[in-house]
Amino acid sequence: MSATLDRLKELGLTLPPAAAPVANYVGFQRSGNLVVISGQLPFGANGQIDPAHKGKVGAAVSPEAAAEAARHCALNVLAQLRAAAGNLDDAVVSCLRLGGFINTAPGFSAVAGVMNGASDLMVQVLGERGRHARSTIGVAELPLDAVVEVEGMFEVR
Repeated sequence: MSATLDRLKELGLTLPPAAAPVANYVGFQRSGNLVVISGQLPFGANGQIDPAHKGKVGAAVSPEAAAEAARHCALNVLAQLRAAAGNLDDAVVSCLRLGGFINTAPGFSAVAGVMNGASDLMVQVLGERGRHARSTIGVAELPLDAVVEVEGMFEVR
């Protein structure tokens, strides 16, 4: 069994299948030892975005719900990583970077706390291999009215 999948199970999570792209792009691109993961939306286990994870944080969506959406995004990033690398244990050296896009209402600037939902999950699941550089920005709109989108870059073997 996979130690990484065991950690997910301990957190009450299961890794979903890698989501199919919703437009003209690929879910990941591998070049040598780098894997770049396209922006992942907060699709749940049923393949849908929970209505609580749609809209603008600071308006209809609470910061706590947005952080939970970021956690779902990170789980989907890990699903793409598994599709690219084959497994999440021996094949993954480290998470190099996460980028977060937060669908914000005017005046909402606490985007770092929202993105912590993704960052915290990455470290909980991958341990020290999950520590990463990060950028987080507030945006006016996201695909499918998602409150968060997260992309990643990983070093793999």
